[in-house]
Amino acid sequence: MKSIGDLLRERTIVLEAHDPVLAEGFTQVPNFILRSSSLSMGAKLTYAMFLSYAWHNDFCFPGQETLARDIGVSRQSVVAFIHQLERAGFVQVKRLGLGKTNRYTLRFRVQSTPNR
Repeated sequence: MKSIGDLLRERTIVLEAHDPVLAEGFTQVPNFILRSSSLSMGAKLTYAMFLSYAWHNDFCFPGQETLARDIGVSRQSVVAFIHQLERAGFVQVKRLGLGKTNRYTLRFRVQSTPNR
């Protein structure tokens, strides 16, 4: 089965949107990320941006400067947010080498909670 990114690259699916909001696309963020008490608002937004970057490609490796610019914070803040996501097990970072961007693997870990 092909990914949505492959299908869009092949133009077997064309998204036509006259609404400027839809034309720019949207990103769905899992509720377990939004509701996580162990993540700061910045870490949650960083995770959402990773999803946004990766949605059409199945992977992402944005630079920290790009992330910082896109979410409106400093590069140092982005580094802290990524470390939070790593510690929580939601993101794995692979360093590709000096002067290169990192590769980020998004991890979905959902733990069921007992019925209340």
